[in-house]
Amino acid sequence: MGIKSFQGIRKTVKKEFEAPILVADYMTTKLITFRPDQSILEVMEKFAKHHISGGPVLDDNGFLVGIISEADCMKQISESRYFNQPILEKNVENFMTKNVQTIPDDISIFDAAGIFAQHNRRRLPVMRNGILVGQISRKDIVIAALKLSGHNWK
Repeated sequence: MGIKSFQGIRKTVKKEFEAPILVADYMTTKLITFRPDQSILEVMEKFAKHHISGGPVLDDNGFLVGIISEADCMKQISESRYFNQPILEKNVENFMTKNVQTIPDDISIFDAAGIFAQHNRRRLPVMRNGILVGQISRKDIVIAALKLSGHNWK
């Protein structure tokens, strides 16, 4: 006669993987920010010092008014040579992108990847209720995808 089990019927446990997949989980929150009245020379110095290629421009109240990038600085460098003028005479507000595309912090990295694929952007400011809370880059999305590789999403 066989051995009887006194444990009863066991429930099947379904393992669910709950990895963080929101932009808020992977965005950078400690941002180097700029002001519209800063000189392009100051911006380039900060880019070099902090090893970044761009950042948000905030007004005196802390609201997002633009974004400045290395490409914007290249315009200034090119123009200063053409017109034989020093680089430091222009402010950020003359070269920043003013109509900034942003994304909310509660969308998935997959949706963010679609936005990056659709638009030629290197970084996007992340907003929550109209307030800048971070920034996400294409590199952040790639890192998130690597962490999630091997998992199937329904």
